[in-house]
Amino acid sequence: MAMTMGAGGGKRGVVPTMNVTPLVDVVLVLLILFMVLTPMMNKKFWIHTPKQEKKEIDQPQDANPTPPLVLQVMPDKTIMVNSTVLTIQELPDRLKRMFAARDDHVLFVDIDDELPYAFAVDVLDQARAGGAVTIAALTKPLSSPAPAQ
Repeated sequence: MAMTMGAGGGKRGVVPTMNVTPLVDVVLVLLILFMVLTPMMNKKFWIHTPKQEKKEIDQPQDANPTPPLVLQVMPDKTIMVNSTVLTIQELPDRLKRMFAARDDHVLFVDIDDELPYAFAVDVLDQARAGGAVTIAALTKPLSSPAPAQ
């Protein structure tokens, strides 16, 4: 800390002043050190994964594969299961008969976006009552098939 004497006579005495030059020098040296050392502090680690052996397995193809069950609900509240038009009351009984002939109880669902939410939930509840264990939403809309009656 430097001290300076007041000029002239009077009651002024010694006035302390801070010399910040050494502080600035130390801070600049630290800044340069951190700027140089930071890129060198990259952390690297090695992962050893097991070798992957690829072997092709021929899957036997069924002569008559069963198509998946697809439940479609149109904007006019028309319900179709694999292009068969049904009412909401017929849906559980028809699905029970369809699932009885299948090993899986998977139902794919394509519900129109403009349909009221309450009606869509009612249809899904009826599908669950019809024996659908897994209800999967289709991510890509199907092309509208001609309804069969």
